Amino acid sequence: MSRKGNCLDNACAENFFGLLKTEFFYNKKFESITQFKTELIDYINYYNNERIKLRLKGKSPIQYRMDFEQVA
Repeated sequence: MSRKGNCLDNACAENFFGLLKTEFFYNKKFESITQFKTELIDYINYYNNERIKLRLKGKSPIQYRMDFEQVA
């Protein structure tokens, strides 16, 4: 939880929700709440398992964790 008026305390969450809005929400029209929930779950799965991140050496979070666990 961040202090009131200080978004830097919660930078990770702010970054995720910013990406969620630009990559998922702004460019789509949803027919129903059910469709929105289904596609949101799919996006979060994509974000956690498939989306390549430069900070993780061009790997998805799952690939990076698997490589890290093999080294350790």
